[in-house]
Amino acid sequence: MSILPIASLLLGSAFLLFAGGVTALLLPLKGGMEGFSSISLGLIGTGWAIGHVVGCLLAPKLVRRVGHIRSFSVVAACAAISVLATSLFTTPFAWIPLRALTGFSFVGAAMIVESWLTERTEPQARGRVFGLYTMTNLGASTMGQMSLILSGGDSDLFFTIAAIFFALAVIPSAVSSTEQPRPLVQSSLDLKALWRNSPIAVVAVLLTGISNGAFGTLSAVFAADIGLQLSYIALFSSIPVLAGAVLQVPVGMISDKMDRRYALLAISAVAVAVEITFVQLKPASAPLALALGAAFGATIFAMYPVILAHANDHAPREKALQTSSGLLLLYGAGSVLGPMIAGFAMTEAGPYALFTVTACAHSILIGFTILRIARRAPVEQRLKRWFVPTGNIRHATPQTLAMREDSIAAHESEKDAA
Repeated sequence: MSILPIASLLLGSAFLLFAGGVTALLLPLKGGMEGFSSISLGLIGTGWAIGHVVGCLLAPKLVRRVGHIRSFSVVAACAAISVLATSLFTTPFAWIPLRALTGFSFVGAAMIVESWLTERTEPQARGRVFGLYTMTNLGASTMGQMSLILSGGDSDLFFTIAAIFFALAVIPSAVSSTEQPRPLVQSSLDLKALWRNSPIAVVAVLLTGISNGAFGTLSAVFAADIGLQLSYIALFSSIPVLAGAVLQVPVGMISDKMDRRYALLAISAVAVAVEITFVQLKPASAPLALALGAAFGATIFAMYPVILAHANDHAPREKALQTSSGLLLLYGAGSVLGPMIAGFAMTEAGPYALFTVTACAHSILIGFTILRIARRAPVEQRLKRWFVPTGNIRHATPQTLAMREDSIAAHESEKDAA
C-alpha cells in the first residue's frame, strides 16, 4: 500500500489535530491564569461538546449544499477566527460560544478530510489506512499539547499558532484535483432502537461520555490546582490518552474471546479503584499523579471501543454504522453534562472532586452491567464482530466510524475468504 495518494490528507488531518491539541490544553491553562472558576472552565468544555454534536448533525447538510472544498474552507476559517477571538475576549461569556464554534468547525473539517481519505483508499486497504490515520491523529494531538511546554508562559502566542494550523489544514484539500467524494455520513439518534439493540450500550456510553468529558476538559485544571508545573500539566493531559490507546489493543483481544460485558466490568472496576486512590491519597507529587493518571486513562479511554463493539455484536450488519453514529451522539450528550457536573463539584469541593464525579459514573456503570449480565445471555462467539481500536473518541466523527466500519468489513471479508 502506497501512502503517497493520501499523504496530503494525512498532513491536513495532522495540522487539524495539532491545533485541536493546542487549544484543548491552552484554554483551561489560560482560563486558570485569568481566575476563571472550575465551573466556568467546565462550561467551556461543555461548549466544545455541544459544537461537536451540532457539527455531526449539520456538517453533512452544509456539504450537500455548497460542496466539500467550500465547506472545508468555511469551517477552517471559522475555527481560526474563533481561536483568535478567544485571545481577544478573555471572559467565560465569550469563550463558551466561541468554543462551541470551534467544536462545530473542527468536526466539520475532520469529517470532510475523512470522506476524502475514504474516497482515495482502495477497499482492501482501508483497515490499514484507518490504523495509520488513527496513529497520525493521536501523535499530532499529543504534539499539540506538549508544544505548550515551550510557551514559556506566553500563552497568547499559542492562540495564533493554533489559528495558523487550522488555516494550514485547508491547503491539502483546497489544492486537491480529486473529484468530490460521496456525501458525508448523516447521524441520527434513535434512542428506542439503540435501547432495543443493547440497553447496556446506551447507559454505558452516556456514563462514559460524562466521565471522559469531565476528565478531558478539566484534567489540566486539576493538575494546575494541585500545583504541578506546566510540563507536568501537559504530561498529565497527554499520557492518559496515550495509555488508553495502548490498552485498547489487549483489551480488544480479550473482549473478542469472552463476553465483552465482563471486559467492561473489569476495566470499570479498575477505574473506580484508581479514582478512590486519587480521592484518598490526594497525590500532589508529579510522579505519583502521572502514574495514577496513566492508569486512569488506560481504563477510561479503553471503554468506548468495547461498548461500541458490544453494541455492534447485537446489531444487524447493515445497521452497524447507524448504531455507532447514534452512540457517538449519545456520548456527546454525556460530554455536555460531564464538564458541567465536575466543574461545579470542583468549585465547591476542590480539585479531587473531579474523581468523585467520575467514580460515581463508573460505579453506576458497574451496577447496571451486573444487572444486564444477569438478565441477558452473551452473544454467541460466532456472531461477534471484530474489535477495532478507535483512538481518541473526543475527536471522533460519524465519518471516522464509517472508516472504522470499512476496516471491520475488510477484515471479515479476508477472514471469510481464508
